[in-house]
Parts: sequence; C-alpha cells; structure tokens
Amino acid sequence: MTTVLVAGALANKHRHGGSIWVRMSWAEALRSLGFDVVFVEQIAEADCVDGDGHPAAFAGSANAAAFRSVCAAFGFDGRAALICSDDGRTVGLEPEELLDRAAEADLLVNISGHLRWRPLLERLPRRVFVDLDPGFTQIWHESGSDAAGLDGHELHFTVGANIGTAHCPLPTAGVCWRPIRQPVVLDRWPVQEDGGGFGGFTTVASWRGAFGRPAWRGRTYGLKVHEFRRFARLPRLAGAPFAIALDIHAADAGDADLLRGGGWTLVDPALVSGVDGFRRFVQRSGAEFSAAQGVYVETCSGWFSDRTVRYLACGRPALVQDTGQAGHLPLGEGLLSFRTLDEARDGARAIAEDYPRHRRAARRIAEQWFTPRRALAPLLEATGLSPAHVPRPAFAGGPTPTKAEQC
Repeated sequence: MTTVLVAGALANKHRHGGSIWVRMSWAEALRSLGFDVVFVEQIAEADCVDGDGHPAAFAGSANAAAFRSVCAAFGFDGRAALICSDDGRTVGLEPEELLDRAAEADLLVNISGHLRWRPLLERLPRRVFVDLDPGFTQIWHESGSDAAGLDGHELHFTVGANIGTAHCPLPTAGVCWRPIRQPVVLDRWPVQEDGGGFGGFTTVASWRGAFGRPAWRGRTYGLKVHEFRRFARLPRLAGAPFAIALDIHAADAGDADLLRGGGWTLVDPALVSGVDGFRRFVQRSGAEFSAAQGVYVETCSGWFSDRTVRYLACGRPALVQDTGQAGHLPLGEGLLSFRTLDEARDGARAIAEDYPRHRRAARRIAEQWFTPRRALAPLLEATGLSPAHVPRPAFAGGPTPTKAEQC
C-alpha cells in the first residue's frame, strides 16, 4: 500500500474547529482513496498552553491533548505524531517509529508548508506543498521571507485557481502553481433535513486573522475586516436573518457594533471551537454568506473556502464574495457569488425564495466537484501515485492549467 504523510497545523490551532477540519479532511480524503496515511505536526514548546491558555509543558499541554483526541476521533490513533520541534519528543508515534514510517513513505503532502523539522524532512525525498492562503504565500515568498516555507518541495498546489495566470497579478517567483480543490469526505457531512424551511445565513470568521496586510509593489491588500465592513448593512437590506460566529478583539468593538447595527447576530466563537461544534453550526444553518480576505478578492486569485465546501456538502447553499471563481466552479444555483452590496442582497433573496432547489444544487456541487477523487485528481496525476504500492517514480510531467512553461 502506498504511504502518504500529511502534515498540517492541528494542535497549533486546537481552538479552531474549522481549521482542524481542513487538515483532517486532507488526511481522510487520501485514506478514503486507499492510501496508507500518517498525520504529522510539529509544535514549539513555547507555543504550548494549558486549558486556561497559560504556558505548559509539551506532553501535558492542551495542544497535545487535543491532538490525541482529534486523531483518535478521526481514526488516526496510532497513525499520527505530534513533534516537539525543540528536541524531537513526540506524542503518538514514537520518534524512531515515525522516522521509519517516513523513510518508507512515498509522498509528503505539506499543508501550508507546516512541516519543517529537518530530521523528518530528510527522510521524505518527495514533497508536495499545498497553499491554502493564496496571495499571502506568494508575496511572502517573492519578498524573500521564509514564512511561506516553499523551499524543498517538488510540486506546488494552490487553492487559488487563478494563480500564475493572466487573470491574477500575484507574483509566482518562477514557481509552477497547480490549482487544486479542497476535498471533503461526504459521509462526515450528511444532508440533514431541517423541516422548518430556510433558517437564515451564517458563517464563521476571524475578523483580522493571523496575518497582517500583505503588500506588493506599492500596494497594500486588505483583510476580511475590510471586505466585511462593506456588507454590514446586508441583513437589513435582504430582510433575512444573518449570524456570524466571530472571533473579534475587544479593540474592534466599533466593528462589532457596526455589524449589530446592520442586523447581524454575533455568535460566541467558542461554540465552533471544536470539530463537533463547528459541524453542528454548519448543519443547523440555512445557508452560508461570507466575505473573503481582501487580498483574495483584489487579486482575483480564484480562492475558494474550505468552509464553504462543507456548507455545500451538507446541502446548505452558499453566497460568497467573488474572488474569480467563474469558469472554475458552477455558479448560479446552490452556489452564488457577489461583488457589490446590491448583488449580495439579490443573491440572498434568490436563495431564500427558492430554498429547496438551491439546497439540492448545493449538495450536487459537492458531489461533483469536491469528493476526494475529483478534488485530488491533479495531485494524483502529477505525482503518479496510486493506492497500490509501487516503486517511487519520478514526478509525472504533462500539461498543467497554470504556467506550463515553468513545469
């Protein structure tokens, strides 16, 4: 059986249910295709905390406990390791066992370039980088920052479908960016009938996120806060309920008041901090409405949210800000996009007025575009991997929908 190591931030983001779903979905998706999957993460002891957020030792930290719990819940107990990057101690697989598994592995799928622990990377000659933050990643790399972590990977995939094309001005620094979609294992997100009709729009958001505003060639791009402000009045204009589970700092109280004044209901983000709470929140929603990071919008990156994929999977339509998705995904039924406040209002009304049709279309989009086999087809084709174990081949060539001359 072909072994794939999937690396990503789970314990580092243990209070962010949506982020955990992203990493686990990649691991589950590859496993569902028949691969032998090992999940791995690294964390510095300085980043470890206890349940109250106070500094804690690595092994006894809330981070390590969350790692154990999540991996067990997703069926990776005994097939995962959390590495203390300070000294190589592990939670889960023992260090030597992990290194042995890496030496036998056929591929590393490194989500956001998370894994940088040299002793393990040296055992993994075939490495694939997956970019979840198009715009940030490319600007960091072009600027010479090591924050992107692109070096040492043979292939580079991005959820920004327009990166490297004439539609998107972002730099590529000579990297061939191959578009890929976020996978979802549909059994984890079954359609649930609500019986009461359309219940309103929801989303989950971090007001400013983890990164500062990226700047490139004299232009500073916006964050989610800058886009969401433009749509603060939408609930009153659309005449429908809108709720947001919002992680927002007290210093941004004025923005919270702006949203409430426009008709938004602000939900405690603690309700979606775990994987079960996040899933319940999505499944109990009527549909999703969400603005995007300003850099995704302004660069026409083609970014598409992993969170939106989960709304679609459980039959919840999505009304999302246009980042250049046209031509890459079917828009208009089940999945609608908007640029202006008026377009957002019209889209919200369209979903509410014909909700059953949009619900059916939403699930259909998930089935046709985001199942593991469909979403990860570019990865499997480019690497030449199949679930059955075969000798490590060279990476496959062939055409790419981005800059073919760079591949």
